[in-house]
Amino acid sequence: MVVSESMEPLLYRGDLIVVENVDIFGFQEFNPNDIKVGDIVVYNSEWFSGGKIIHRVIAINETNGEKTLTIKGDHNPVHDSLPVKPEQIVSIAITIGNHQIIVPKIGYVSIYLQNFFRTLIGLPPV
Repeated sequence: MVVSESMEPLLYRGDLIVVENVDIFGFQEFNPNDIKVGDIVVYNSEWFSGGKIIHRVIAINETNGEKTLTIKGDHNPVHDSLPVKPEQIVSIAITIGNHQIIVPKIGYVSIYLQNFFRTLIGLPPV
Protein backbone atom coordinates (compact mmCIF):
# COMPACT_ATOMS: atom_id res chain seq x y z
CA MET A 1 0.00 0.00 0.00
CA VAL A 2 1.28 3.45 -0.92
CA VAL A 3 1.46 5.94 1.98
CA SER A 4 3.15 8.95 0.35
CA GLU A 5 3.27 10.97 -2.85
CA SER A 6 6.77 9.84 -3.86
CA MET A 7 5.60 7.62 -6.75
CA GLU A 8 3.06 9.97 -8.33
CA PRO A 9 1.67 10.07 -10.98
CA LEU A 10 1.82 6.27 -11.27
CA LEU A 11 0.92 5.50 -7.65
CA TYR A 12 -1.05 7.74 -5.31
CA ARG A 13 -1.42 7.66 -1.54
CA GLY A 14 -3.88 4.90 -0.66
CA ASP A 15 -3.27 2.86 -3.82
CA LEU A 16 -2.62 -0.84 -3.48
CA ILE A 17 -0.10 -2.39 -5.87
CA VAL A 18 0.08 -6.13 -6.50
CA VAL A 19 3.53 -7.59 -5.78
CA GLU A 20 5.52 -10.82 -5.75
CA ASN A 21 7.50 -11.46 -2.58
CA VAL A 22 11.10 -12.59 -2.30
CA ASP A 23 10.08 -14.99 0.45
CA ILE A 24 6.58 -16.05 1.40
CA PHE A 25 6.36 -18.84 3.96
CA GLY A 26 9.74 -20.17 2.82
CA PHE A 27 8.95 -20.10 -0.91
CA GLN A 28 10.83 -17.73 -3.20
CA GLU A 29 8.53 -16.05 -5.75
CA PHE A 30 11.37 -14.16 -7.42
CA ASN A 31 15.11 -13.70 -7.07
CA PRO A 32 16.14 -10.15 -6.07
CA ASN A 33 19.32 -10.58 -8.12
CA ASP A 34 17.11 -10.64 -11.25
CA ILE A 35 15.88 -7.07 -10.71
CA LYS A 36 16.47 -4.71 -13.62
CA VAL A 37 16.41 -0.95 -14.15
CA GLY A 38 12.82 0.29 -14.28
CA ASP A 39 11.42 -2.30 -11.87
CA ILE A 40 9.32 -1.04 -8.97
CA VAL A 41 10.40 -2.69 -5.74
CA VAL A 42 9.59 -2.65 -2.04
CA TYR A 43 12.66 -2.64 0.18
CA ASN A 44 13.61 -2.48 3.84
CA SER A 45 15.10 0.95 4.30
CA GLU A 46 18.07 1.71 6.52
CA TRP A 47 17.35 5.46 6.43
CA PHE A 48 13.56 5.67 6.83
CA SER A 49 12.07 4.88 10.21
CA GLY A 50 8.84 3.65 8.61
CA GLY A 51 10.65 0.57 7.32
CA LYS A 52 9.49 -0.42 3.85
CA ILE A 53 9.64 1.87 0.83
CA ILE A 54 8.22 1.37 -2.66
CA HIS A 55 10.32 3.07 -5.36
CA ARG A 56 11.75 2.44 -8.83
CA VAL A 57 15.23 1.06 -9.62
CA ILE A 58 17.09 3.67 -11.69
CA ALA A 59 20.58 2.11 -11.77
CA ILE A 60 22.37 -1.12 -10.93
CA ASN A 61 25.92 -0.73 -9.68
CA GLU A 62 28.74 -3.12 -8.89
CA THR A 63 31.71 -2.14 -6.76
CA ASN A 64 34.35 -4.65 -5.64
CA GLY A 65 32.00 -7.48 -6.60
CA GLU A 66 29.13 -6.11 -4.49
CA LYS A 67 25.89 -5.31 -6.31
CA THR A 68 23.81 -2.31 -5.17
CA LEU A 69 20.74 -0.60 -6.57
CA THR A 70 20.08 3.11 -6.90
CA ILE A 71 16.40 3.67 -6.19
CA LYS A 72 14.18 6.74 -6.55
CA GLY A 73 10.56 7.72 -6.16
CA ASP A 74 9.18 8.88 -9.53
CA HIS A 75 8.03 12.18 -7.96
CA ASN A 76 11.19 12.77 -5.91
CA PRO A 77 13.84 15.16 -7.30
CA VAL A 78 16.76 12.96 -6.16
CA HIS A 79 17.41 9.25 -5.59
CA ASP A 80 17.13 7.65 -2.16
CA SER A 81 19.97 8.59 0.16
CA LEU A 82 21.58 5.16 0.48
CA PRO A 83 22.23 2.42 -2.08
CA VAL A 84 20.09 -0.69 -1.66
CA LYS A 85 21.50 -4.22 -1.51
CA PRO A 86 19.53 -7.03 -3.21
CA GLU A 87 18.95 -8.69 0.19
CA GLN A 88 16.98 -5.59 1.30
CA ILE A 89 14.40 -6.16 -1.46
CA VAL A 90 11.21 -7.79 -0.15
CA SER A 91 8.81 -7.44 -3.13
CA ILE A 92 8.60 -6.49 -6.78
CA ALA A 93 5.57 -5.00 -8.55
CA ILE A 94 3.83 -7.45 -10.87
CA THR A 95 3.58 -6.12 -14.41
CA ILE A 96 1.47 -7.20 -17.35
CA GLY A 97 2.69 -5.73 -20.61
CA ASN A 98 4.76 -3.07 -18.78
CA HIS A 99 1.74 -2.03 -16.67
CA GLN A 100 1.58 -2.54 -12.93
CA ILE A 101 -1.54 -4.01 -11.32
CA ILE A 102 -2.93 -1.22 -9.13
CA VAL A 103 -6.11 -1.04 -7.05
CA PRO A 104 -6.69 2.72 -6.63
CA LYS A 105 -7.42 4.26 -3.22
CA ILE A 106 -8.47 1.02 -1.46
CA GLY A 107 -5.65 1.48 1.04
CA TYR A 108 -7.28 4.57 2.55
CA VAL A 109 -9.29 2.30 4.85
CA SER A 110 -6.04 0.89 6.26
CA ILE A 111 -4.40 4.34 6.46
CA TYR A 112 -7.42 5.71 8.35
CA LEU A 113 -7.43 2.81 10.83
CA GLN A 114 -3.65 3.04 11.36
CA ASN A 115 -3.88 6.76 12.05
CA PHE A 116 -6.85 6.31 14.37
CA PHE A 117 -5.07 3.71 16.52
CA ARG A 118 -1.73 5.54 16.40
CA THR A 119 -3.45 8.69 17.67
CA LEU A 120 -5.08 6.70 20.49
CA ILE A 121 -1.70 5.57 21.79
CA GLY A 122 -0.04 8.96 21.27
CA LEU A 123 1.94 8.28 18.06
CA PRO A 124 1.96 10.62 15.07
CA PRO A 125 -0.12 9.62 12.01
CA VAL A 126 1.50 8.02 8.95
